[in-house]
Amino acid sequence: MTRRSGLRALAALSLSLAVALAPRLDAAELDIAAREGLVIDMATGAVLLSKNPDQPTPPASMLKLMTLTMVFEALEEGRLSLSDEFLVSEKAWRMGGSKMFVKVGERVSIEDLIRGVIVLSGNDACIVLAEGLAGSEEAFARRMTERARELGMHSSFGNATGWPHPDNVMTPRDLVYLAQRMIDEHPEFYQYFAETDFEWNGVAQRNRNPLLYANLGADGLKTGHTEEAGYGLVGSAVQDGRRVVFMIGGLDSTQARAQESERIVNWAFREFRNITLYSAGQDLGAAEVWLGAKPTVRLTVEEDALATIPFASADALSATLRYAGPLEAPVTRGQKVAELVVEAPEIPAITIPVVAAEDVPRGGYLTRLQAAAGLLARKAMVAVLGEGEEGEAPSAAANAGG
Repeated sequence: MTRRSGLRALAALSLSLAVALAPRLDAAELDIAAREGLVIDMATGAVLLSKNPDQPTPPASMLKLMTLTMVFEALEEGRLSLSDEFLVSEKAWRMGGSKMFVKVGERVSIEDLIRGVIVLSGNDACIVLAEGLAGSEEAFARRMTERARELGMHSSFGNATGWPHPDNVMTPRDLVYLAQRMIDEHPEFYQYFAETDFEWNGVAQRNRNPLLYANLGADGLKTGHTEEAGYGLVGSAVQDGRRVVFMIGGLDSTQARAQESERIVNWAFREFRNITLYSAGQDLGAAEVWLGAKPTVRLTVEEDALATIPFASADALSATLRYAGPLEAPVTRGQKVAELVVEAPEIPAITIPVVAAEDVPRGGYLTRLQAAAGLLARKAMVAVLGEGEEGEAPSAAANAGG
C-alpha cells in the first residue's frame, strides 16, 4: 500500500441547478398508431419516443438509405464523382414499383441517379447504382450487409431497392442511425432530400415524403411501403436550430403515415426544448492534487453540455462532481480527471466528462515532505479517535469545492 492510498477516496461536490432534465419517454407518453417508432433529439441523442425500436422488420424503400450511404461513401472516398455515368441495364429498365423511368442502354450521371432514388424512390435507379458499383445487385447487397456490420447495425440486405426479399431486415434504430449519419457526415448530399420534384425522360414526379409539404421545417428523408412492412417514414425536421430525427412504420395508409408523422414532429417540438447545462470552459470547482506544485486543480468541461428537457417538467436537477481523489500530480490541462453526474427523480442520469482546466506539475522536495507529515498526522488522529477506516477520506467531499 502506498502512502497516498490511505487518502484516496471518491470525492463528491454537489452543484446547484434549477432546470429539468428530459426523461427517456416510451410510447405511452404519446399514443401512436404506428407498429414501431423511434424519435430522438439530434443534438443530445435524447430518446423522446420509443416503440419496438429494435424489432427487425422489412424496411421497404426506407432501405434505400443504406444504398445511398454506400454511394455517398464512394463519392467522399474519391472512387466516384457526381459527373460519372453508369449504363442502364435491361434488369434495371424492367424493374417494377416506383421508377425514375431510365431507358435501357442510356448513360445516367451519378447525381441524377441519386436524385432519382431520393426524390422518386426509383427502384430502377438503385439497380443502376448497384450494378455500377459492384457489378451486380446481389454483390452490392452483400457489400451493404458487410458495411452495416462494420457500422454496428443489425440489418441485412438482399437487394438495393427494398423490394420484398427475405434478407431485407432493418430495425427502427438502424434506420434512425442511418438518417443521423446522412445529416452529420454527408451534408453536401443531404440537400437532395429536401427536393420536392424531379423529372427524367419527360416524366415529372413529386417526392412522396408528406412532411416536405407541411411547413414544419422538414428536409428529409425517405418513405417506404410494401404489403408486409406497411407504410413507413424516416423523417427529420428543424425548428429554431433544433433537429429531431424519427422513424415510424407499420401504418395502414399514406394518409395515416402523413398524419402520424406530422403529429410526431409537432409533439417533439412542442413538448421539449434543449438547454445548456454547462458551457465549455465553465469553472466547476477544484479537485485536490496529491504531491502537486499546487494543492488543487480547477475543473471544467471541454464542450457545452446539453440536455433535452420537457417544457412542462418542474423536477429539479442535482449535479454531483465525482472523482477518485486526491488526483496524483502531474495533472495536464485537458486531462479527463472526473465526471459530472446529473440526476433527477425517475430520470436516467447523464454523465459528463470533466477535465483539468490547468496544468499542475509535481511539487518539489518540500511539497513531498509536507505531504508525508500530513499523512502521518492524519493516521495518528485516526488511531487516537477511531474515526473512519483506512482508504476513506471523510473530508474529501468538502475539499473538492472551490
